[in-house]
Amino acid sequence: MYKLVFFVPESHLEQVKSAVFATGAGKIGDYEQCCFETRGTGQFKPLASANPFIGQAGIVEQVAEVRVELVCDDALIRTAISALRTAHPYEEPAFDVWQLSDLILSEE
Repeated sequence: MYKLVFFVPESHLEQVKSAVFATGAGKIGDYEQCCFETRGTGQFKPLASANPFIGQAGIVEQVAEVRVELVCDDALIRTAISALRTAHPYEEPAFDVWQLSDLILSEE
């Protein structure tokens, strides 16, 4: 199992989540499309060779973004990342992937 975290401008939040969820990511037991969202501000400065969705090369940009966290089955993680990249408006979307431990703690 993996945890996928990505950052997306508010304007494209539902579009990107829908694409990732369509792969089967975000399923926990008998629930699907599970995620946690946190709003914040992303910052970046496009280099001269960039083709930014927002902003201009050489100028620092700050954008209202949403951090989305969800789990993803091992067999689906590559497909989920591909869907994220395809649906995301940024040339270089920011995301993290962590492999989760399969350790299960039992009550004593």
